[in-house]
Amino acid sequence: MAFRQTSGTKIVFPAVVFALAVPMLVVCQAVGHASPMKAFTLPFIIALLCPIAASAAEETLFPALSGARDARELKVYSSLDRPLATPMITGFQKANPDIAIRYEEMLTGEIYDRIVHETDAGQKTADFAFSSAMDLQVKLANDGYAQVSEMPMKERWPTWANWRDAVYALTFEPAVFVYHKPSFETSPPPSTRAELVDYLESQGDAVHGRIGTYDIERSGVGFLFMSRDQEQFGDIWSVVKAMGAAGVKLYSTSEAILERVADGRFVLGYNIVGSYASNWASRHPNIGILLPKDYTVVMSRIGLVPQAAANADLGRLYLEFFMSKEGQTILARDVQIPAVSPDVAGANTETALQKILGGQLKPVPVSPGLMVYLDQVKRARLISHWNDVLRRQ
Repeated sequence: MAFRQTSGTKIVFPAVVFALAVPMLVVCQAVGHASPMKAFTLPFIIALLCPIAASAAEETLFPALSGARDARELKVYSSLDRPLATPMITGFQKANPDIAIRYEEMLTGEIYDRIVHETDAGQKTADFAFSSAMDLQVKLANDGYAQVSEMPMKERWPTWANWRDAVYALTFEPAVFVYHKPSFETSPPPSTRAELVDYLESQGDAVHGRIGTYDIERSGVGFLFMSRDQEQFGDIWSVVKAMGAAGVKLYSTSEAILERVADGRFVLGYNIVGSYASNWASRHPNIGILLPKDYTVVMSRIGLVPQAAANADLGRLYLEFFMSKEGQTILARDVQIPAVSPDVAGANTETALQKILGGQLKPVPVSPGLMVYLDQVKRARLISHWNDVLRRQ
């Protein structure tokens, strides 16, 4: 994802497909009104970090390039769509032609549940797990379901992106504001949360019902971003209040919001995963993207080797490739998701973004703190307050 700075901290993203795992159902709720659709509710544990869905687990076998019948097999559980994962798999197999890969694409919660269930049953599980559910991946490690994997790159890996040498952040994906360009031909869009409040209050009826964001009750990534907002910005509830007064519409997927920004039904989308927004911006020129200047939350997808891996050495080999200069280059160049490695050159990297934005970027640390988002009491309290503030307007 090449980033180009156009003005201030406004960034233009090229195409990238963002594929996380969560229900592929748009659940819309207009503030102050009943949802027009019955909410699709997964068990709470299923997906605390994902706006896009994979369907049920889909398995694909990538035979060893050498053609060897007795090739060893690496099993991967992943929430990344298989087409997006293919460049990384191809690169790994070119370097390791005698290894076959069995790739199982599934929801983030299913990855967690499968590893826990199989391990507890005394069975072998995946050799490598790659998931956007940062909290669930850290919980696996915290509860003893992931093993230590000391990687050659660990000394150069960002400290926020590694916990106990067991879970590693492998991507760097900012949350952004998206806006309808024709609606801002005479004045710039808001670039901070304070400016967003001023904009919503000054525009009044002109923007009522034309703002979109995630439904934090049904979108895992929306819940994560709101939780981080609360930690980063002491006046975040003034933003929620202003959005409520503006008749904000809530959705469980990025696509639903971006579609409406693209055709002008919405003027703004708040806290949208940038790597998914950029795919829409590349195909819909009316979509603009900027990284908020006050702070920009950054999420990551996490890789680990399960404790009960059938072939832990193969899992570590795949993780090592994922973290290598070659693997991270493939991630940034071919998969079009920003790389974490400081050794990778180009605009689609953490290094490049840090040079442009510096302390504005707030990566979500890979740490036990993520498990706070799995506390159902705290989660219910935040969601209740969110709904109360929105509906009072």
